[in-house]
Amino acid sequence: MEKASIAVIGTTTWGTTLAIINARMGKNVTLVARTAKEASALTYAGENSRFLPGIKFPKALNITNQVDTVISEAQLILIAVPSSSFRENLTLIADIIPTHSVVVIATKGLEYRSGKRMSEILCEEVSHHSNNSVCTLSGPNLANEIIMGKPSSTVIACTQPSVSRKVQSILKTDNLRIYTNRDVIGVEISGAVKNTIAIAAGISDGLELGNNAKASLITRGLSEITRLGTALGADQNTFYGLSGIGDLIATCSSPLSRNNQVGRMLAKGKRITEIIGHMDNVAEGIDTTKAIVKISKQKNLEMPIAEAVNQVITGDLRADEAVKNLMLRDSKSEIA
Repeated sequence: MEKASIAVIGTTTWGTTLAIINARMGKNVTLVARTAKEASALTYAGENSRFLPGIKFPKALNITNQVDTVISEAQLILIAVPSSSFRENLTLIADIIPTHSVVVIATKGLEYRSGKRMSEILCEEVSHHSNNSVCTLSGPNLANEIIMGKPSSTVIACTQPSVSRKVQSILKTDNLRIYTNRDVIGVEISGAVKNTIAIAAGISDGLELGNNAKASLITRGLSEITRLGTALGADQNTFYGLSGIGDLIATCSSPLSRNNQVGRMLAKGKRITEIIGHMDNVAEGIDTTKAIVKISKQKNLEMPIAEAVNQVITGDLRADEAVKNLMLRDSKSEIA
């Protein structure tokens, strides 16, 4: 196994999971906390009791807030922070990211105001870094299953195949199989838009609409993901792989999905502010949905599920009204 120094930026559920499963393999991994207080609390507890209670840190896992030292020595920098704070976090480390380091983005989402993908933001904020060594990690990766040692697969996307193969070698573990892909746009769009469809699936679950309705949502949701992605320059084949349909099925089907949980609560009539207030983790689909609708209008794309979800999030429609509107849309060909 290739030995490398891995810095994980972000003590989120996913960031902590990636740090733990790689440290379990004996790799040189450092989990970077935002503050000295947070780093001290994590070290003292020996676990991330906020997001992964009961999951003890491996002895090999280093924890610090000394980001300058860690990043300057890291061969691989893995960023796992919410999309809403992705740019803010990047500005704190942009000047110290070495040109030789490979950056892996483990954040799924779109920037709310600009609609930009995370790799686009990184290339803006870290202008000295080569686009060819920026990777995106995405796939059917429910953290609570992976941390328990259950098997899963994911995708590393990079425009430079030699870089993605290097990351594949560094990050592979006994229970996380990694595939490579050159289509960064497709992988990022898949990972972002599937969260919107997962909210729709959660609404379906909350309204007890049945398996036929959910299957229809997932399938037509995939059409919307593909429509948006190809309009932005993605390879259509990506959407039929792990980062596309694979991630979509996992997120729409599992009660572990935060976005699915949001949909269930919306179906019960709860306001989005109330839902956010009761969630410890970030549900990326909320802000991403708004960005998707904005982009689809700019591109003149038909995204009826995304638009319906957005109307429920904003409170313009009740969940049951949104479902009725979708069912009463004009008839059309499935393939067209």
